Amino acid sequence: MASKDHYYVPDHSVWPLVATVGLFTLLASTGTIMINYTAGKPSSTAWFFLIVAIGLMVFMLFGWFGRVVKESRARLYNEQVDKSFRWGMSWFIFSEVMFFLAFFGALFYVREFALPWLSGHGGRADTALLWPHFTYNWPLLKNPDPQLFQGPKSGVDAWGIAFFNTILLVTSSVTVTIAHKCLKSNNRRGLTVWLALTIVLGMTFLGCQAYEYHHVYTALGMNLGAGIYSTTFFMLTGFHGLHVTIGAITLTVMLVRVLRGHFSPDYHFGFEAASWYWHFVDVVWICLFVFVYIL
Repeated sequence: MASKDHYYVPDHSVWPLVATVGLFTLLASTGTIMINYTAGKPSSTAWFFLIVAIGLMVFMLFGWFGRVVKESRARLYNEQVDKSFRWGMSWFIFSEVMFFLAFFGALFYVREFALPWLSGHGGRADTALLWPHFTYNWPLLKNPDPQLFQGPKSGVDAWGIAFFNTILLVTSSVTVTIAHKCLKSNNRRGLTVWLALTIVLGMTFLGCQAYEYHHVYTALGMNLGAGIYSTTFFMLTGFHGLHVTIGAITLTVMLVRVLRGHFSPDYHFGFEAASWYWHFVDVVWICLFVFVYIL
């Protein structure tokens, strides 16, 4: 039991070992699949171990987080532990910010430096010797050497599905905030309704993004091998979609806990952490909408 002056020290746990084995298997199997794919070799064994690794990670997440929930429900954590949780979640979100900044940085470098240099601008006119007939435009629809790979037919429309998805995510950020206020005022019915609505909005966003992916792949000819415009588009929107999926799963877990009577107005950091993550996902999408779709 944690007191005001003593930090809670948990019992020995097997979950860190399970996480280590799962992460190592995930890394090894994924790397093997990529190497075999490049070499044109079958990789059925690697796919088997990838499935095993995913199963281990899911098992670990349920077990480890389930143990933390039980300890929290037993009120074993004091203010010091609560503060460490908040700092840990803050640093996790900061690491995610740096993750996306790397891809935004790659997009900025390509648009402001690499492609203008290839067209002979920006003090690097000598690079025009490589592709003398290349003219820089964004989105890049005509690659410097079309014989190597063809670019997409056109850029992605910002004011169609992307704009609708922006409305969905901004609205979901409002609904999760209302749910949080309901929790702090002990309005359990309002908490359930607004949290469920947030999840529905997030899942609708993912459905719209899947439809958009199908459209740009079939109608516009966009894929990871269609040039830098397509590559940055799929890397940024794809990783964001993965984060929305993780956020929606996390909020669904929070909804299940709410229905089981978990959380109280003064003791609900698990819900707070999930809402922080969801707001982060929303902010990243707004940046994506501006820098990938509009500009």
